[in-house]
Amino acid sequence: MNDKPEIKTSTEAFEKGLKEVSGDEDYVLRLFVSGMTPSSIKAIRRIKEICEKHLEGRYELEVIDIYQQPELGRKEQVVAVPVLLKKLPVPLRKFIGDLSDTERILVGLNLHSKKAGDKK
Repeated sequence: MNDKPEIKTSTEAFEKGLKEVSGDEDYVLRLFVSGMTPSSIKAIRRIKEICEKHLEGRYELEVIDIYQQPELGRKEQVVAVPVLLKKLPVPLRKFIGDLSDTERILVGLNLHSKKAGDKK
């Protein structure tokens, strides 16, 4: 009966390794906004489009209004909004602004590599 936990652990390690190699890791994202300002609305719309197109079924997105939950903004040391935090997979990344530069976001999320010669 001791074999089952070891098998489960080995299976989980294998599946995690497979996800890392195949690029199918689950993403945990937090978007901090300040009310329903135009830039907040644009950032929400943009990250949802990016997630639905590039991370379908493998992301968790939490939108946090710092006016409603200021303690979460302080905890994450948010000093400007909108800001997107990529919590997982590591490393942590922060993107400040309305997320309109899709290419920059995709590269930062490790979803799309820069083309040779691009300066973005």
